[in-house]
Amino acid sequence: MKRIFTTILLSVTLLSAEAQIEKLAGPRVGVTMITPGSLASIIRGDVSFFSDEVRQEWTGSTGKYGAAISQYGWQWESRFADGGGDVVGIVEWIALVSGMEKGRFAPSLTSVVGARTSNGFEVGVGPSLSLGGVGMVFAIGKNFQSGSLNMPVNLVFMPGKDIDSDKFGGYTYNTGARISLMVGFNLAK
Repeated sequence: MKRIFTTILLSVTLLSAEAQIEKLAGPRVGVTMITPGSLASIIRGDVSFFSDEVRQEWTGSTGKYGAAISQYGWQWESRFADGGGDVVGIVEWIALVSGMEKGRFAPSLTSVVGARTSNGFEVGVGPSLSLGGVGMVFAIGKNFQSGSLNMPVNLVFMPGKDIDSDKFGGYTYNTGARISLMVGFNLAK
């Protein structure tokens, strides 16, 4: 898995370095809804991450309620494969910190490769690395423009996954799926 991730990362980096046309960067903020699962229970504070109570969550119970957390960070974007047509390729790197309003520090780094149409519709997919491991994100959105100001609005989905953890007594737990609404802005030069 590490070799595949490293190969993809190097390929994307080389492609964006050699073929880029325009670079953009700017802040991102948003909210993430987490479906019921162990992660949602920990975020809500129903159970402590290292408590005996969390073992009930990890042995089959997924809890009744989801959770919501804030997202705050920065996005870097490189455009490539712009042949003057209606579609341009984009590579985005997004560094986020989540859960600060709940006293949590959950950093993540995500890379998304996708395409944007001339009217601002965009779609992409890529890996996301966080303290919980690696997962895939699927994004769809619209980039609104006003002069040189770009205002991206994206809906992002990250499927939940079952994790077997020998570190915590051999329990299997589910992270819960995550759905994020992200907004931001940047200026084209």
